[in-house]
Amino acid sequence: MKEFKVKDNSQVEKSALSQIGNLVDRIADRTLGQLEREGIFVFPELLKESQDLTRDQFLLQSVNEAVRTGNVVGFLGCGDERLIIESRFSTEKGDFLFRYLLDKVMEVPNFVDLDTDAGGDDKWFNYLLFLFPYYLKVAMRKGLYKKYIRRGYNDGNVKGTIDIARHIKENTPFVGKVAYGQREFSYDNYLMELVRHTVEFLKKKPYGDKLLSKVKEEVRLVRNATPGYQAFDRTKVLEANQENPVRHAYFREYLALQRLCVLILRYRRHQVGLGARQIYGILFDASWLWEEYVASLVGDVFHHPMNKGGKGAQWLFDGHIGLIYPDFLSRSPEARMIADAKYKPAEHIGNRDYLQVLAYMFRFDAKVGYYLYPEAAGEDDLELWLNRGSAYEKDVAPRTDVRVIKHGLRIPMEAASYEEFVEKIKDSEREFRQVFAGSRA
Repeated sequence: MKEFKVKDNSQVEKSALSQIGNLVDRIADRTLGQLEREGIFVFPELLKESQDLTRDQFLLQSVNEAVRTGNVVGFLGCGDERLIIESRFSTEKGDFLFRYLLDKVMEVPNFVDLDTDAGGDDKWFNYLLFLFPYYLKVAMRKGLYKKYIRRGYNDGNVKGTIDIARHIKENTPFVGKVAYGQREFSYDNYLMELVRHTVEFLKKKPYGDKLLSKVKEEVRLVRNATPGYQAFDRTKVLEANQENPVRHAYFREYLALQRLCVLILRYRRHQVGLGARQIYGILFDASWLWEEYVASLVGDVFHHPMNKGGKGAQWLFDGHIGLIYPDFLSRSPEARMIADAKYKPAEHIGNRDYLQVLAYMFRFDAKVGYYLYPEAAGEDDLELWLNRGSAYEKDVAPRTDVRVIKHGLRIPMEAASYEEFVEKIKDSEREFRQVFAGSRA
């Protein structure tokens, strides 16, 4: 097994990746959209939830004789080659920040149990299991998936098309029954059967009951909707779902759930994908996890507009022109503030980021803007005062009423265990929130 680890938002010489050269050649300068189409599982769905990730973004971007990573954390494999992208805050003790973000955002109980005695591919397979309750809950908000299916019957109450071949086979000599098929609009279809098989698969795991405890009602509905479930039908159900992906845009959440269930049930030890030449893996948008985590910390101070579903949509111009979704808009209109969650390092927060926040500040008459980012050094906030004047007239000077602030949340790097990390980051969270103490609604 050839394995190489890199960190997000970092640069690595191509020569250092020579041991996994085949895998790197197949993913370098490929967009996330291309990798997703090849079967890589991306959380959350590209362009659906995340504003920072786009289908055109590269996973590994070539820069001269090196490659650069972005805001993606995860695992990729091809044959016997593995690439693991950890958060830049990981240590030899573990990637505690990534685990903590998943734990806080996904709210699955006792996640530590999922990591016990798991390594390599098994660890990343556990992450797939970990995502199932979230995807099930999101999909079930649309209600149970109902679809026209064709069922075969053999009785005296004919209501459909007679199946001549099956009738001759099953009803010779004739005893009063007729074999026929009928098209029905049913909840018990190939997709709901797939979800049921996944539920039963998880229930057999030592931590299955704990994992599904947050979706008890959804699990009950799935079981009630699939009276035709048979454990030995798993292969047939998997093939039906692979051949018939959900296509209707209204049920796109079910498409994501369908892909996840297929990955879980197709899993084989040391290989999440199928075929020695196929690329497989799981990628997480760390910037989305970071934004949702920050929202949980400052929700009493800021509104959190979200692209999905148009929640909190704002407009730059009259006539509904220029749709925008600021990450965070303060609840107090008297002292309006704008905040932007940035997972990248403070020194990488640059011109495009400045222009975006300043545009939001101008739109909402805000005098203060914040960049909320993770950092390890415990540095003081950096205040940037907006200039006035022009270099042509040589009268450039800082204003005293408009500023943007880079405000970091300190990530503990010295923790010896995940439990110790959780204790220390709680202190960091209190310090992080303190700057907004006088602004709470």
